[in-house]
Amino acid sequence: MKTTILTVDPTNTQLNNEIYAKAAEVINTGGLVAFPTETVYGLGANALDGTAVKKIYEAKGRPSDNPLIAHISDISELYALVKDISPVAQKLMKAFWPGPMTLVFKKKDIIPKETSGGLDTVAVRFPENRVAQHFIAACGVPIAAPSANTSGKPSPTRASHVEFDLDGKIDMIIDGGHCEFGLESTIVDVSGDVPCLLRPGSVTLEMLKEIAPDITVDKAVLGKLNEGERPKAPGMKYTHYSPDANVTIVRGSVDKTVKEINSLLEEHKNENCGVIATEETKDGYNTKNVLVIGSRKHPETIAANLFKMLRKCDYYGYKVVFVEGFPESEIGLAIMNRLKKAAGYNIIELN
Repeated sequence: MKTTILTVDPTNTQLNNEIYAKAAEVINTGGLVAFPTETVYGLGANALDGTAVKKIYEAKGRPSDNPLIAHISDISELYALVKDISPVAQKLMKAFWPGPMTLVFKKKDIIPKETSGGLDTVAVRFPENRVAQHFIAACGVPIAAPSANTSGKPSPTRASHVEFDLDGKIDMIIDGGHCEFGLESTIVDVSGDVPCLLRPGSVTLEMLKEIAPDITVDKAVLGKLNEGERPKAPGMKYTHYSPDANVTIVRGSVDKTVKEINSLLEEHKNENCGVIATEETKDGYNTKNVLVIGSRKHPETIAANLFKMLRKCDYYGYKVVFVEGFPESEIGLAIMNRLKKAAGYNIIELN
């Protein structure tokens, strides 16, 4: 059975309210609804219903120890879900909520183990996207939602991406257009004495340090978790964002990067190869198979297009993909975090 797709119309409030009511009925009867946020599309279920949440793991093929994020439509909804809200958590909420930041708190018993991945903490986000807010409010419950894609594949930034991965596996998709930021939310653990960055995103480490100067960075941000380590937040442990192709990151000065990738293209000339490049370098490659991800002068465009370009690699059937690397500062930390996972940490460092 095909998944129902309902498209939000910015000019038709009555139609939209009907869509939210239908989606809420699905959620409140234990079903799954994909919905847009400002980061990526989420696959939602009632966060308080462990049986419904299990369906998320089944639809995605997601490991059950990978915790989910509970989405709320107003800060007032947070207090029923978590035990303690520290002063630094309050400052971060004031600065970045609603928005692309998730906070990890000690959870109350109302949160089932299926939502928390068996941990004593829960990740919570108050999204900025108005469609997400209206949908969650209509449901009347927090919505547990990872990205609405097959586990391990690039996250979806358009409803068509969700349909491609999950058609027939979920009940409904709310089509709210493309996602603004294109990378999943920043995740900060505020359950302990010192806040810790678990996943970088559009709220950058530099921005967080202005509010919480003592914030630390979890080792999983830049490298792999060890075998047997339990992930504290989504996206920390397992392979993510990967197209079918063998992906290699090449990082160095722009000139050296282009030269090295051209050399690699020559080595792999008998294979269907693609290059993910920037506006500044797109004309420097000895192939027509160049996907332009954005501009180095405007790295937010690279972040917004990253998952779209990784999905295009599969669309064009590339077997080998070379992608330019970027400095790990500001939004570049989040870009490289996702690229490293997509490439299985296969990086050629030129400098």
